[in-house]
Amino acid sequence: MGEHQVCEQANEEQLQAFMRALLDDVEALERLLRDDRIESGVRRIGAEQEMFLVDRALRPAPLAPEVLERAADGRLTTELARFNLEANLCPLPFGGDCLRRLEAELSDVIGRAAEAARALGADVLLTGILPTLRAGDLRLDNLTPSPRYHELNRALLQLRQGHFRAAIHGLDELEMTHDNILLEACNTSFQVHLQVGAREFAPLYNLAQAVTAPVLAAAVNSPLLLGQRLWHETRIALFETSIDTRPSDRELRQHRPRVHFGDGWVREGALELFREDIARFRVIMTAETGEPPAAVLARGEVPDLKALRVHNGTVYRWNRPCYGVAEGVAHLRIESRALPAGPTVLDEVANAAFFFGLMSGLAAEHPRVDLEMPFEDAKANFFAAARHGLKAQLTWFGGESFPAAELVLSRLLPAARAGLSAAGIDAADVDRYLGVVEERVRRGQTGAQWALGSLSAMAGQGTPEMQHRALCAAMLARQREEARGGGAARPVHTWEPAALEPDLDLLRDSHRTVGQFMSTDLFTVRPTDIVDFAASVMDWRHVRHVPVEDDQGRLVGVVSHRALLRLVSRGAAPNGSAPPTVASVMRPDPVTITPETPTLEAMRIMREQRVGCLPVVAGERLVGIVTERDLLDVSARLLEAFLREG
Repeated sequence: MGEHQVCEQANEEQLQAFMRALLDDVEALERLLRDDRIESGVRRIGAEQEMFLVDRALRPAPLAPEVLERAADGRLTTELARFNLEANLCPLPFGGDCLRRLEAELSDVIGRAAEAARALGADVLLTGILPTLRAGDLRLDNLTPSPRYHELNRALLQLRQGHFRAAIHGLDELEMTHDNILLEACNTSFQVHLQVGAREFAPLYNLAQAVTAPVLAAAVNSPLLLGQRLWHETRIALFETSIDTRPSDRELRQHRPRVHFGDGWVREGALELFREDIARFRVIMTAETGEPPAAVLARGEVPDLKALRVHNGTVYRWNRPCYGVAEGVAHLRIESRALPAGPTVLDEVANAAFFFGLMSGLAAEHPRVDLEMPFEDAKANFFAAARHGLKAQLTWFGGESFPAAELVLSRLLPAARAGLSAAGIDAADVDRYLGVVEERVRRGQTGAQWALGSLSAMAGQGTPEMQHRALCAAMLARQREEARGGGAARPVHTWEPAALEPDLDLLRDSHRTVGQFMSTDLFTVRPTDIVDFAASVMDWRHVRHVPVEDDQGRLVGVVSHRALLRLVSRGAAPNGSAPPTVASVMRPDPVTITPETPTLEAMRIMREQRVGCLPVVAGERLVGIVTERDLLDVSARLLEAFLREG
């Protein structure tokens, strides 16, 4: 979620005081820039690693506070959800063995987090979106117990004036509303930082905007969200909607969301972006800001501009300007936020190397990106890459259009290689990391494509829950191989498809609650529909029960095959009379369960109530159905696995 700060719920007076401090910080930054006190002539790189905590069933494990306490590593910190962690890595001079050192520190800090998690019966998994996440995991009690996160949730909901809404269309479709900000916690990323000088900020920031699309196309790793196959990098679509604070009446205005790519090239520098974000986005978090920056400057020292950094941390540009102070010297950074976590540390560092190499290799050749490419092309490229990965069609400098894979292989990898070499990166490391990107692109196997291909290979085997768990099990096994070292790192382009293994524990854990195996592809009828229509649906779909919904989508009954037989046994209606409707034969107010209902409890209810199906509801909305046939299939799979192991 960006910079970490202590925040509090603010009254109007505190908000006004914070805004005054924010304006003072902007004025101080103006003086720093005018007096040439921003560090220049130095390149440093850095990174932030977000990660999931998973339990033995590879479901989200809300253990972040406990893992942090056991790990006792200052680089690790909380994230929005109790099942996420973040690691902040040390900045490194850009040159020599910096990429190798970045990989080593990533492996070390992830290893420390994983060791602490395993002591608590959990583990660490690197993936853009965890395939086994369910909507029930996004309840408010999984929000990290920190005042700043609760205040962020309160403030964003207040701005939104209602629930958050996500609507993402890909291979499948996801449309949902949610009453808190934990939809954002579905995302984990690998954010990279590049320190730049003040005078070169605008051209380098624009270059970062241009190169983000092809780098992302080669790095996509988030094709699944809540069981639906959506974009190759679904994080992009989800983050843009999950904390969209615009009330619905302002969506008709050109009111930009807090998560955005931007709407134009930067003309002046970092100050332009900071000013725009202050003018456009309301203050939602405050903090104690300390000594006024003017007083710090008067002593000849550098202010930390805390108010500016706090507000900047609540605006989520995909390439974000950052101000910082290290050893008493102020600097500016470009934070690239689009890259996903995983699939391996090696893949992540390869993605970073590609980005850093392009920033170094293209800067001299293309000093004015804004004159070579319409901003609309850069923005369209970004979303095309997120949707389609390597299958995206991208428009490059001069208006020439390329398939993403061709652009990367023919134009950009050579430029990145030249850029890394010019920066003095060790030749062996250039070959190692860019070689990973090259082979991934040549084979067309990004993390997203591997996951989608694995699901296709498992089609018809087990339940979706089991398939998603198999994906996580395969990812974790390969990441553990990498963690053991000894040359065992296998980047994603070398992975075989995930497969379902006949495992009794897997089957048991995948069927503990009805939400893990219920049918969700539902065909329903309305109370006013004629009975013949309900009978036809049953016949066409080979089902014995059809739920009945009203016009608002609320469950009001169930029509059973047995009820239709009783109707037939009474004989046909007299000529001229109205045909019988569903309302006349349905069972009103049916017995229902929730996705969290234990499977054994569902079986007990079905026996005691003598019903052949149980509609599954969340609130008043129908989300699934469990039938006698479903439970028979579950029992058969478990018995088969038990006898096989015996």
